[in-house]
Amino acid sequence: MNDYKEQFDEFVKNKRITKSANTFKIKLFLDKGENSLQIAKHHKDIILKQGEPKKLYWNYWAITISYYSMLYSAKALILKKGYEVHDHDAAQVALGYLCVPDEIEKEDLEILNQSFKIFEDEYVKYFEDAKTESHIARYSAIKTYTERRLDEIYENARKFVAKISLILD
Repeated sequence: MNDYKEQFDEFVKNKRITKSANTFKIKLFLDKGENSLQIAKHHKDIILKQGEPKKLYWNYWAITISYYSMLYSAKALILKKGYEVHDHDAAQVALGYLCVPDEIEKEDLEILNQSFKIFEDEYVKYFEDAKTESHIARYSAIKTYTERRLDEIYENARKFVAKISLILD
């Protein structure tokens, strides 16, 4: 949390994170995240026809789109907190700093029977993992993914997007 605070302050200073009242974008980003997740599932589950690219190439895009579904949803949640992020690292830092409640906030939400609104640090780790894998999928010439790893990344994206949708409802 303290690491995120320092980075957050630095990113605000460098205008990688800015204050924003553009709340109309929350629904737009959330819709973009949810629909991107459906497109990732289509790529992940596609049954290939003769002459189409190998499954490996569809998997690259399934991972990348899964990550972007998380990024768009994260932007919605961060915007709900009054900020916009302008790059991928800023999104991760803002998630960690603005959206993961401290112990007192967690206790308050649990007392109010609102524990479903708790955005755990594990979701930030899902985001970081997907960001890394997406980068590798886009820029590496040789990385291959097992179906299990692809399913894990997609499933983490599904949980991430669902959690943010629940929090923002």
